[in-house]
Amino acid sequence: MVFKHFRIQVVVRISLIVITFLLIFFIYQQTAYAISAILLILLFIAQIIALIRYAEQTNKKLTRFFESIRHADFTTSYIDNELGKSFEGLNKEFNQVIEAFNKNKTEKEENFNYLLTVIQHVSIGIIVYKHDGTVDVFNNSVKRLLRVNHLRNIRNLSTISEELPDRLLNMQAGDKSLVKLFVEDELIQLSIHATQFRMRGEEYLLASFQDIHPELEQKEIESWQKLIRVLTHEIMNSITPISSLASTVKDILENQKENNPPKTEEDKEVFEDVSQAISTIENRSKGLLNFVEIYRNLTRIPKPHFRYFSLQTLIERALDLMEPKFRKYEIKCTYKIFPKDLKVLADPDLIDQVIINLLLNAIDAVFEEENRRITIVASVNLNNRTTIEIADSGKGIKHDIMDKIFMPFFTSKQTGSGVGLSLSRQIMQMHKGSISVRSKQDEGAIFTLVF
Repeated sequence: MVFKHFRIQVVVRISLIVITFLLIFFIYQQTAYAISAILLILLFIAQIIALIRYAEQTNKKLTRFFESIRHADFTTSYIDNELGKSFEGLNKEFNQVIEAFNKNKTEKEENFNYLLTVIQHVSIGIIVYKHDGTVDVFNNSVKRLLRVNHLRNIRNLSTISEELPDRLLNMQAGDKSLVKLFVEDELIQLSIHATQFRMRGEEYLLASFQDIHPELEQKEIESWQKLIRVLTHEIMNSITPISSLASTVKDILENQKENNPPKTEEDKEVFEDVSQAISTIENRSKGLLNFVEIYRNLTRIPKPHFRYFSLQTLIERALDLMEPKFRKYEIKCTYKIFPKDLKVLADPDLIDQVIINLLLNAIDAVFEEENRRITIVASVNLNNRTTIEIADSGKGIKHDIMDKIFMPFFTSKQTGSGVGLSLSRQIMQMHKGSISVRSKQDEGAIFTLVF
């Protein structure tokens, strides 16, 4: 054990070298021992080489230490403390440095996993990519918004929208953009923000995606309600006195006809023309008042009275009401509820109105088709929210009007008023829910209510 001490080893080795050197010097004086002198010289050289190698242990240890750091291998430990206190201190410092590097590496990995977990769970979509389009990171919200499971390059998004990849690749730090997309035939409106950073010597772009369609819908509803209030108020103020005056003039003419009837044919014709004109004005005024009153109801939806009720009862009640139309147009309507006892917290009277509006639209969509079919499915989605889907086998909704069908007064039907879907959207907003539509041309439409 003693001979493992570094200092003692060095002293012993040097002493042996000195003794060997003296022996060489002594024997070299005597020619009879020439072979012994040569052997001692070789031994002398071997002792010097051994001493050098022994002294270079520190360099080897340093080399191993730096290689461990360079290759991030922090499993090495230094425990050869038998060589003395100086080596014991050196080994201790090596182990502490290795431990500090290992701790730092562990903390970085934990921070990376923490940030990755946060990125994956935020509701805003995030994509990190290079300028050549190579995607480094994308989170679950991007998968949900864009309906993609794998994304290696930004140009793969061309299957969703031809302009989206170019727009993303051309974005610079601080740029903002609004994009309207049809993802699986469902309209979404994305707000995209971009920032830029440098990592590992390369430039990266980080684009955040947020679906602002619900917020836009809410603001749109509020704007339409304000506009309708102003318009109906002004129209009512203008039409009401006209209708009243027309009625008064009509009564005066009737009295005049009774008390002082026209005597000539010309006077009779003039009287009839005036009377007919006044009647037309009165009728059109009343019609306009009724028309305005209908749209005024868009701003007078009663406050919901929430209670739990069975969706089966709700759907069967609506189907019983629509049964005459189903028989008339020979429409097959089926429904499924998973589970059978599924209930929802809402106002049944208001939701009745929504279901009826959607069924009426579905009837209008299929009554001229050969395959007249309407399907209703109620279930609980992956977010644990109750949904009702009403699908028809009609021709579907054109993409260019998908973002307009929920606007008040807009209709694509000959006899439509443009109120039903707008009213339904407002009712769902009042229930903190949503109504959306998916449609493919010639494959029908699916309206989805989410509570």
